[in-house]
Amino acid sequence: MSTIAFIGLGNMGGPMAANLVKAGHIVRGFDVMEEAKTKARQNGIDVQESATAAVEGAQVIYTMLPNGKLVDAVLTEVLPSASAGALFIDSSTIAVADARAAAEKVQAAGHRFLDAPVSGGIVGAEAGTLAFMVGGDEEVFGEARPLFDVMGRSATLCGDIGSGQAVKICNNMILGVHQIAVAEAMVLGERLGLDPQAFFDVVSNSTGASWALTTNCPVPGPVPNSPANNDFKPGFANALMNKDLGLAKAALEETGTSAVLGQAAAAFYQETVDAGFGDKDCSYVIELVRDR
Repeated sequence: MSTIAFIGLGNMGGPMAANLVKAGHIVRGFDVMEEAKTKARQNGIDVQESATAAVEGAQVIYTMLPNGKLVDAVLTEVLPSASAGALFIDSSTIAVADARAAAEKVQAAGHRFLDAPVSGGIVGAEAGTLAFMVGGDEEVFGEARPLFDVMGRSATLCGDIGSGQAVKICNNMILGVHQIAVAEAMVLGERLGLDPQAFFDVVSNSTGASWALTTNCPVPGPVPNSPANNDFKPGFANALMNKDLGLAKAALEETGTSAVLGQAAAAFYQETVDAGFGDKDCSYVIELVRDR
């Protein structure tokens, strides 16, 4: 059993912290949103009045925040209060350079650091089936592995600090392309007279299968728990997809990499957010395909 500080108790961080509590850990949490704090208390998390208060006495300090700027700000705030040799784990999705800068700041203060973004969305966070992609030292990864096993179904050490974020950016570029491709194919099928269930039954067992179809199917019916059955309440919101594809686009430019489909997906999700649908699930792009 460990004492864990968990900073960021939103749609992802809240369920992740709750699973740590269920596993017997003491979790001291903080979030700026009252709704998140209320729900966290209901899940057994000891909610503190500040990030600094949450960190005091914790062996592990976990962050799950919206962007790299906030990660840096939180680390700057809490480092003076961290216990000697604490383990910092960041599961935010941020730029590779931001992850490396965060590690340098933490390590300079005498602590350990892992960048450990996740895949699986809100459903995976709640079910404890997230996939962790981790960057950092192998020994430190081994120390953190039991925590990843509580919150996820897989954890992969991808290389040095920043490699977890690198894999996450690549993975979500694939997801963005897949979600649009599934939407376009399903709309084409509709206009050719195909029943969505028949489409799903065939494609989910064929070469066109992907998470974007088999878990996040963009039409109601075939996958009962998909956001399409709940007014596209997000498991992974368009705004977050847009942010991640923006990170991918910047990385493409920095490395001189050509990615026609990745760039097209980034433009499509930017259009979706600009149209006012940032709070809908990323599968909502099917509605924009229909409108086109």
